[in-house]
Amino acid sequence: MKNIIVTGTSRGIGLELALLFANAGHNVLALSRNPHPELLKNGNITFLSVDLADENALNGIVDFLHNWKTVDAIVHNAGALVLKPFQHLTTEDFERVYRVNVFGVAALNRICIPFMKKGSHVVTISSMGGIQGSMKFAGLAAYSSSKGAVITLSELLAEEYKEQGISFNVLALGSVQTEMLAEAFPGYQAPLKAHEMAEYIFDFTLKGNKYYNGKVLQVALSTP
Repeated sequence: MKNIIVTGTSRGIGLELALLFANAGHNVLALSRNPHPELLKNGNITFLSVDLADENALNGIVDFLHNWKTVDAIVHNAGALVLKPFQHLTTEDFERVYRVNVFGVAALNRICIPFMKKGSHVVTISSMGGIQGSMKFAGLAAYSSSKGAVITLSELLAEEYKEQGISFNVLALGSVQTEMLAEAFPGYQAPLKAHEMAEYIFDFTLKGNKYYNGKVLQVALSTP
């Protein structure tokens, strides 16, 4: 039984992932602004309403972690997206996306690392749009650049904490049929459903750090 934190659990991959971990007997701390009814019904899931864009709102997590005492894994799944032509993007748009996709990831890591031990695994969900040299799409300047930033952040943390045995890896996802995909590419049908990708992330979170640290794995069947 492991203690696992999953962010962005109100819908899509995060919801499916939290349920997979819980139904496999693990303790799950589910973080998102709004709860899904399925989360509240599961005895292995603790839900905390948290806005990851507000670093002060994360303070309540520390109190909970003192009860857990250890964190075995984190899956940074939460994401914010703005779809606008670059000329129309404002500084506020960039800040909103980066506060969730980059600053929120960094802040939650800072909170959790004191509770992590050798063998703990931090998995950050990025996007193929954040991979250097990959196909890029108009209107996603804020989102894709933030996903590139979080890749570099994870690589740096893997180096900084390798002596403590804490692993940091990134999964750069291709298209998955989620609400966020529908926002970015209206009408597009992805080859994978949320629960299918969640199954892959579930296995990688529990086992991937045996084989990888500081790595970015591209998990994509199609473009976008």
